[in-house]
Amino acid sequence: MVQPSQLSPARRALATVLHSRELAILLVLALVIAVATVRNPTFLFSGNSWRDLLLTPSMLVVLAVGQAVVIITRNVDLSVGSTLALTAYLTGRLFIDLPGIPIVAVVVAGLLVGGLLGLVNGVLVAVGKVPALVITLGTLYIYRGIVLTWAGSDRINASDLPRSFLSLGTRQVLSIPVLTLVALVVLLSVGYYLQTARGGREMYAIGSDPDAAVLYGLDVRRRVLTAFVLSGALAGLAGVMYAARYGTVSAGAGVGMELEAVAAVVIGGVAIFGGSGTVWGAAIGAVLLVTINRALPILGIPDFWQRAVVGALIIGAIVLDRVLADRRRRTLAEARDES
Repeated sequence: MVQPSQLSPARRALATVLHSRELAILLVLALVIAVATVRNPTFLFSGNSWRDLLLTPSMLVVLAVGQAVVIITRNVDLSVGSTLALTAYLTGRLFIDLPGIPIVAVVVAGLLVGGLLGLVNGVLVAVGKVPALVITLGTLYIYRGIVLTWAGSDRINASDLPRSFLSLGTRQVLSIPVLTLVALVVLLSVGYYLQTARGGREMYAIGSDPDAAVLYGLDVRRRVLTAFVLSGALAGLAGVMYAARYGTVSAGAGVGMELEAVAAVVIGGVAIFGGSGTVWGAAIGAVLLVTINRALPILGIPDFWQRAVVGALIIGAIVLDRVLADRRRRTLAEARDES
């Protein structure tokens, strides 16, 4: 038997915090902000810097939360960028074609359409037993093709959208942007579900060992399907947020954001092979990724090296994850041998 810890509850809590991947990422984020601010004080202390620091990562945080849930189940969703583009353009068309439509109805439409696109991915992966990488790579191009066919060379302009909707992209509550508050609500809701609900814990079990989960009697298809629907719905919500944030929407919206979402999740400590990690870490990884992209030009680093830094972060996160996994495996093996 493994001996119980001799540490007091307070010291155990402190040890947990000190070994937390999320805390380590948060410290790196604070360091990046501090260095950029020392180099250029306007990075943090200009009129809109605080707002931009919170607002700019909000869409990527929403995408990363949905992506994290999918990756926890040992899958991946590469179609979220195209889903964002489709729902962002849909948002603009609804306001143009249906004048006076309530904003809430548009948000619900974005969620439903995104969820439907996620359902397509989920059915093909969970029921069709086709690898998620192949399926979502295909739907990435299919959904993008739909947007290109629908939008063509046209684009939605800010003048086509209601001022009340556009104000969501700049409005603040107690100095916190509304879109950031939306991202926080999504993060807290999904994080609470994964940590407390039976379905959330089963997603971790499925990602740890899908075959064992089937033998144990878990409804693997249902949970994987749920993960993809959630990812699609959140990508749909991110599309509505994109339209509110930028006002201008074209067929090229969201290009490359699927890779940014995966990068944020991996940097945030979610194991690429599933079964471990948190949406909290994924969200911090998204903020770190966006902040680095804003900070590096201020530090005078060329564009090539900016991309290299992000790539190094991803590789470092994967290597660290494997090292920690091997260490845990050896610790458990030693404890089993001693017993």
